[in-house]
Amino acid sequence: MFEYEINEQFFKEFEYSLVQKGSLKVALEFDKQETMLVLNFRIDGEVFQNCDVCLAGFPTPLHLEQQEIVKFSNDELLEDNVDELIVLHKNENEIDVSALIYEYIMLGVPTFNRCKEEGKTTWCDAEMLETLKKLAAPEEKTEEVADPRWEALKNITNKNK
Repeated sequence: MFEYEINEQFFKEFEYSLVQKGSLKVALEFDKQETMLVLNFRIDGEVFQNCDVCLAGFPTPLHLEQQEIVKFSNDELLEDNVDELIVLHKNENEIDVSALIYEYIMLGVPTFNRCKEEGKTTWCDAEMLETLKKLAAPEEKTEEVADPRWEALKNITNKNK
């Protein structure tokens, strides 16, 4: 079992990273078999994202489990034709998992970043939320006009009762 601490320095290594700050722990378990390795990743912690509403930074918890298979082979054609596996030559003895960890974290980050309790947390920007409320367009109430054919059907009663 290998354990890694992920922090701001890790995210700086990846250009144009969506995440700049975070505190995560990665537990990586190797299951070595004769022709392959099975890598089991468990990632727990939080990353800091900007809220899509108030633009303030807030922590987003992440709890991920992923698996990757690394196959040992000398076949170069296999290396080019397989997307689901990582192929290593039989004489290679190390693998860099940093890109895999980064990819799993990025896939675990929510698409829409919003505080759970908008305006009620210490990191929410209350001033920005007030400004947004003032600048928002007024809600228009629309009355639903029922189709007269449906209204006529509502008046029919079942006479067999």
